[in-house]
Amino acid sequence: MTATPPVSPIPVAPAGLTDRAQRFVEVDGVRVPRQGLGKYRERWIEHGIPAVEIDRAAAFQDRWGGLALPPAPFYEGGPRILDADCPEGSAAEGWSFPAGDCRVSMAYGFMVGSDGAFGIDAYRWTPLHASTDGWVESLALAAHAGRRARTVTRIKGKAVESLDLAGFDPVPEVQGVTDTWWRGKDSLIALYRGEAVGMDAPQCLEAHVYGGLDEWGSTAADRRHH
Repeated sequence: MTATPPVSPIPVAPAGLTDRAQRFVEVDGVRVPRQGLGKYRERWIEHGIPAVEIDRAAAFQDRWGGLALPPAPFYEGGPRILDADCPEGSAAEGWSFPAGDCRVSMAYGFMVGSDGAFGIDAYRWTPLHASTDGWVESLALAAHAGRRARTVTRIKGKAVESLDLAGFDPVPEVQGVTDTWWRGKDSLIALYRGEAVGMDAPQCLEAHVYGGLDEWGSTAADRRHH
């Protein structure tokens, strides 16, 4: 019987990320053993889960499974480890699958939706980013900005709605849906709306303003690897 080779704790970043996100994954991330979904395939099909949905979860697992990243600046740190599990849903409602266990006990879980969006399943499904890549890009950008900003200001609740975004452009690599990032001349703004929308809790709105960034700090490392 051939022994399974040990998993290297040093992850290799998936293709398609920016230089910044690639470095974040490979320098700050850790790879741990991940579960293989193939052994569950026939059982899940017997329980009515479409094969195409199992294949989606398996593709996520191949790309992201077993990756532990530093805590996110919001959502109680985000998933502890990216890890797919049994798809759930229906043809009428759409299918999703878990994206990894929470770091703490929370009122929602992290999921990948029917269109590939990464989000939270709270009182309602709320996509945060258009893909898991976007979520990882947002984590990398937060780590990058947090290290280089002269000031980091957290704004909560109704005050978030009064933020003036004139002169700011959306940051495309984070693929923002409910959560978005905005880039100005010498600052970055992260808007976290997911809990407010998903839990009908406007008091949970939060923005992080990273000020005093030079051009390198606010714009560099955006080139993607293919």
